[in-house]
Amino acid sequence: MPLEIYLDLVSEPCRSVYIFAKKNNIPFEFKKILLFKGEQYREEFGKVNYFKKVPVIKDGDFTVSESIAILIYLAEKYGTPDHWYPADLQTRARVDEYLSWQHSGMRKHAAKILWLKLMIPKAFGIDVPKEKMDSAMEDLEETLTAFEEKFLQDKPFIAGQKISLADLVAIVEIMQPLGAGVNVFEVRPKLRAWKDRVRAEIGPVLFDEAHQMIFNVEEVAKTIDPSAKEIFKPKIIKLFL
Repeated sequence: MPLEIYLDLVSEPCRSVYIFAKKNNIPFEFKKILLFKGEQYREEFGKVNYFKKVPVIKDGDFTVSESIAILIYLAEKYGTPDHWYPADLQTRARVDEYLSWQHSGMRKHAAKILWLKLMIPKAFGIDVPKEKMDSAMEDLEETLTAFEEKFLQDKPFIAGQKISLADLVAIVEIMQPLGAGVNVFEVRPKLRAWKDRVRAEIGPVLFDEAHQMIFNVEEVAKTIDPSAKEIFKPKIIKLFL
């Protein structure tokens, strides 16, 4: 039975898993779950993932959710090159350090820009107060500064000289605001140079393919299913407003 990966590339964790599997020639069956159609809430998918979220993988009878757990599982099972999840204890600790921080650090603040600036007004017709948007931008700027000063410093990549899972998870998160027209790389040459290195290591074709959805997210937002909107709306208001 082939490895099954349930994904929607509008989601940054899904993009990290997709890129990693494709880059490392891991054979898998792409199971597309359209988040804006509410397919994650269907009873059938609930049997795959209790939390009704993507990404999730099924490896025979074995199921794993949560992108970080999936990435580590794939790296270990398929024996991917050591630089992705290094055997050296201290180098791996640098990778784990970012992976442990990013949920409440980078992902939280980068995703918020996309939702406040684009998704909430376009998909739900809700005006976002200027002070809320300004505060979110300040939080993102502080987070990007922390990324540059704490995690990147003067290294080519987060864990040192080679790309790792930390860089992969970071880049898909930092790309998210671009979907709302916020180019975070424009005024940050260090961040831009790092992004260019990551893109080159992943491969420009794969990198651009994986992020195509984020640049079309405004069109995708128009396709949100009305029943899914009713489920999303209170969750989104609670999370971002």
